Amino acid sequence: MKILYVEDEKLLAEAVIYLLEKNDIKVEHITDGEVGLERALHGDYDCIVLDIMLPHVSGLEILKSLRASGVATPVIMLSALSQVGDKVYALDAGADDYLAKPFKTAELIARIQALRRRPPLRRDKMIRVGDIAYNYTNRTINHHTTLTGKEAEIFEVLLASPGQTQPKNRLYVRAWGNEPDTGENYVEVYISYLRKKLRQAGSKAKIQAQRNLGYVLKPSE
Repeated sequence: MKILYVEDEKLLAEAVIYLLEKNDIKVEHITDGEVGLERALHGDYDCIVLDIMLPHVSGLEILKSLRASGVATPVIMLSALSQVGDKVYALDAGADDYLAKPFKTAELIARIQALRRRPPLRRDKMIRVGDIAYNYTNRTINHHTTLTGKEAEIFEVLLASPGQTQPKNRLYVRAWGNEPDTGENYVEVYISYLRKKLRQAGSKAKIQAQRNLGYVLKPSE
C-alpha cells in the first residue's frame, strides 16, 4: 500500500512516517502544497493524507482541485482545527475522512486501512437510472451537478439498488466507517443535501425515508 502524505511539520511527519512504514505502508512525503497538488494529480496512490495548513497551496485547495479533476483517490484531512464546522466543510469539499491534531498514529493507520478495505460499489464509469445519469469517475449527476465525497458514498449505495430500502446504519458505515465521533444524524443531513442536488440536476427522482428502516431511491417513471 502506498500513500501520499502532505505535511510541513517536520518532526510530526518523521514520527508518523516511521510508524506507517513499520506497518508496511509506503509513504511519499511532500512538505509543500503546490508540489503536493502536482503529485496528487498525477501519482498513483491508495490514499492521500493532507494537512490543511500548507505552504503555497492549502490542503483544502488541493482537495477541491482533485475532486474537480475527477480524482477519486480517498483523502484523509489532518488539521489542528477541530471545530465541527471545519470538519463538515472538509467533508463537503470531498474528503473521505478527517482527523484532528493531535492524533495517535495508530488511529491514522486504522483510518487508512478502513478506506482501503471499503470496496467500490461499481466499476462502470456511468450508470443510468430513470432520468439520472451518474458518472462514478467525477461523481456528477446528469453531467453537471457534482457530489461531495460523503454525498457520493451515500448516493452510490442508494443508486446500486433503486427501489430497495437501504438501512440508515449501512449508509452511515459506508460514508463514515467506524468514526467514533460522528452521529447517525449526519445521514439525515446528507440525504437533505442529495435531495437538493437531484433537483439541481433536473431529476424527478425522490429519496424517501422509510420510518425506522432507512431510505430508498425512487427513480422517475
